[in-house]
Amino acid sequence: MIAAFKQGLQQLGWADGRNLQTEYRWGAGNADDIRKFATELVSHAPDVLVATGGSSVGPLLQATKIVPIVFANVPDPVGSGFVESLSRPGSNATAFAQFEYNLSGKWVELLKQIGPSVTSAAILWDPAIIAGIGQFAVIQSVAPSLSVDVRPISVRDTVEIERAVAAFAKLSNGGLIVTASGLAFVHRDLIAGLQHNTNCRRFILNGFSLLAAA
Repeated sequence: MIAAFKQGLQQLGWADGRNLQTEYRWGAGNADDIRKFATELVSHAPDVLVATGGSSVGPLLQATKIVPIVFANVPDPVGSGFVESLSRPGSNATAFAQFEYNLSGKWVELLKQIGPSVTSAAILWDPAIIAGIGQFAVIQSVAPSLSVDVRPISVRDTVEIERAVAAFAKLSNGGLIVTASGLAFVHRDLIAGLQHNTNCRRFILNGFSLLAAA
């Protein structure tokens, strides 16, 4: 992503060390670090802030109401409260919406399509971020109509991830959905490895990639 970002800037005539200075910070899903880094970046008085993921946009908006913020990979920025509307953001933030929370309900439908016998689904989510709450709320509201019982698993606890995925892989009527979050990305190798090692057959990752089907 950084390479593509730099390439896009160069095509527009901007290059680090020539007419541009860029500062990078990586929060890796740690809320305390993200807040600290947001404050640090704003203190440098930048011309613009670029953020990826909903967990970083909120702290940046709290740190400044003046510096323009351009963000990407953020689910439902309107529902998250980052902008007033897609046509008129109404704040110092603007960018690209990843998807609306309502799409999360489709993931449950997809799970039932690839495994009609599924009656229980583990939902890997981040309860500490707005996007995690929004995605899980939609999944929870849709699941009963599809006769699916949902069980939340926090992506903030790697031990719980391992235990829960291993347990669900043993269920003939179980499935797993990994919602979109920074920590799901951080723990992607662990989650994918568990899926492979436990032969979890019904698995949806971040709502986009179907890893395996029954």
